[in-house]
Amino acid sequence: MTLGNHLYNARKKNGLSQEDVAAKLGVSRQTISKWELDETLPDIRQAKRLAVLYRLSLDELIDFDIDVKEIERVIENTSEETQKKIDWTKAWSKKYPVLGVYQQTVDVEKYGRELQNLLGQLKKEYGYNDLDALLVLKDILGRVWNRKERT
Repeated sequence: MTLGNHLYNARKKNGLSQEDVAAKLGVSRQTISKWELDETLPDIRQAKRLAVLYRLSLDELIDFDIDVKEIERVIENTSEETQKKIDWTKAWSKKYPVLGVYQQTVDVEKYGRELQNLLGQLKKEYGYNDLDALLVLKDILGRVWNRKERT
């Protein structure tokens, strides 16, 4: 998605017309149109003012991804009850097939015991409940993975 698309989507999400934005920024409607069509770019001051107007950080405005925002909205609005009904392994295995078959080859009990020990240590050392310990362990694993990807 281009910056122009990001600007267009952010403006629409906030229910503003090009005229509204132009008036608030002190530019012409044609200027807003050119930004949204990727014909020109807003300068850094105007980009910052756009971010404030659209209630986004400058980074979010530049990296605005409607799909990610929509996924985040869906997650926030999904009840605990509904989440418990979802077979997450089955859902994710559509994208990552290994999740549907690894149980047949991996010693799940062995790794499960090791993970239980790590969860227990987090709960004991930091006073986390079960869910918080799981989330922290998952986040640590993600950080380790991201470091591995960069090296």
